[in-house]
Amino acid sequence: MRYLEKIKFNYFPEYEGEYWQQIPGIKAFIERGEVEFGNEVTVIVGENGMGKSTLLEAIAVAWGFNAESGTKNMNFSTASTHSSLCESLRLVKGPYYARDGFFLRAEGIYNLATRIDRLEEENPGILKNYGGISLHQQSHGESFMSIMQNRFAGKGLYVLDEPEAALSPSRQLAMLALVKRLVDDGSQFIISTHSPILMAYPGAQVFELTENGMQSVHYSETSHFKLTKYFLNNPEGVLREVVG
Repeated sequence: MRYLEKIKFNYFPEYEGEYWQQIPGIKAFIERGEVEFGNEVTVIVGENGMGKSTLLEAIAVAWGFNAESGTKNMNFSTASTHSSLCESLRLVKGPYYARDGFFLRAEGIYNLATRIDRLEEENPGILKNYGGISLHQQSHGESFMSIMQNRFAGKGLYVLDEPEAALSPSRQLAMLALVKRLVDDGSQFIISTHSPILMAYPGAQVFELTENGMQSVHYSETSHFKLTKYFLNNPEGVLREVVG
């Protein structure tokens, strides 16, 4: 099930010169003009500074999600820092209506947890949608998984920004199993990641952002996977190269 089939870039002169236009991955997207999401799971990878999070944030905000994490109905802001790229995106939606959705970024969980606690004080019972325990009373990884396990209801669009920042390797594998269950229940995922584990989700469409552009690749062709494999095959040799 694909609720978001394609994103297109619309040029608006008032945004000429915005900083995001010089980010390599975003420049590649602008030159490309559009990106089609051909699978239920799309993974965006790339080095730091290539624009993964900027692009994902723009997609989420253009869809109507809260920029810091949350649903369409969560209106809170610690700092208004999201780019104007969202205003230049045109979303091409599929024929099906997404009954659920969530934008979850690892760096935003603290503020999201605080907002959920305040909503619980105002309307007791909301916390049960997140496992019944304050996210502040759980570890970073536990709170992330609790949101996915309890709040993601299926038949929705879920946008995840670098979830591996919160998850151990074993929890990343557990996340893949959860993604599979939700996909089978009619969900779509767009994920940015550095994790070779997450990008290896079976059948995922992988886009790699580099200085040379935006390419659709097999996960095993990404620089992340190759470097991780190189290290694991010869950790002592790699460490001698790096630290002497």
